Amino acid sequence: MNLLTRYLAREIYSSVAIVFAGFLALFSFMDVIQELHDVGQGNYHLKDALLYVTLLIPTHVYELFPLAALIGAIFAIVQMANNSELMVYRSSGASLKQMIFAMLKIGLPLVLLCLLFGEVIAPPSDQMAQELYWRANNSQVTLKEFRSGVWVKDEHSFVNIKNVLPDTSLSNISIYEFDENYHMRAITSAKRATFDNQDQWLLEGVMQTRFTGQGTSVSNKPTMLWHSTLNPSILSVLLLLPEKMSSWDLYQYTKHLSENHQKTGRYEIAMWNKLIYPVAVLIMLLLALPFASFQRRDGGVSGKIFIGIVLGLSFHFGGKLFSNLGALNEWPPLFSAMAISWVYLAIALLLMWRTERR
Repeated sequence: MNLLTRYLAREIYSSVAIVFAGFLALFSFMDVIQELHDVGQGNYHLKDALLYVTLLIPTHVYELFPLAALIGAIFAIVQMANNSELMVYRSSGASLKQMIFAMLKIGLPLVLLCLLFGEVIAPPSDQMAQELYWRANNSQVTLKEFRSGVWVKDEHSFVNIKNVLPDTSLSNISIYEFDENYHMRAITSAKRATFDNQDQWLLEGVMQTRFTGQGTSVSNKPTMLWHSTLNPSILSVLLLLPEKMSSWDLYQYTKHLSENHQKTGRYEIAMWNKLIYPVAVLIMLLLALPFASFQRRDGGVSGKIFIGIVLGLSFHFGGKLFSNLGALNEWPPLFSAMAISWVYLAIALLLMWRTERR
């Protein structure tokens, strides 16, 4: 049995690597084509576009993991069945249960690798890509995040933002305004800021301290307009989509929303999706196992690969559908995240049962 597991692992890992190479080459080429439209705008040059596309690769790797595992496993298993290798193993006494355990053992390293990309590599890489893009297109603005909040250099002002909310509104803002010689002119604090689509922000709950040669003056205003080169698109670099955040960041943000009595459904679903998604690799490997009953008249290798692509894509888009329906209908987050996985696990078990009965 250990010999079978090692041999299967070698074939499946090499097939998965080939599938990944093909998919990543395709996705990267499409990303480059898309970025060529923006090359030449501001300081965004071809080298920036290529670096941007490179930084997106870890995200593609994470998103493609179940699909690549399914197609790679199908390809390896169908090839072995075509060469009658699996028939020899089954005739030698390898049971379906042993085959399942072999696939699960083979899948564990892939699960860990998927988890590594989803939690450690992809989120910061994606954020670096977004920051690179906006830095090249908006040279007057620089962004930096510290424990004290986000610091933004906006022409002759330095802005401290405690929170950038999902609707791109800001809370707890401090604006430190300097003259051309970097002598402080004013400090403006506001509880909230919203963008009014006129290249300006509406500050609410404002306290402003002005510094002049005669001294200082303090004024309080309910609202005030703030003209700035900043806009929601630029600040969105600080707002990765929930699906692209790590589960730990999602947990922390969900906790923050809960403490402030705000809805957490979308972020809880995304958090559970991040935790469950790597396990989908195991389900995809089990789903590939029934293809061991390969028959030439059933369509050949290309037909099986096509079926695998359809199954993988339906799993991917089905997961997004359940997540969106769960957020809209306020279903339990764990159910919304796990539903599609349970459906495909049931399909895999049903196919294996039918194959074994033949």
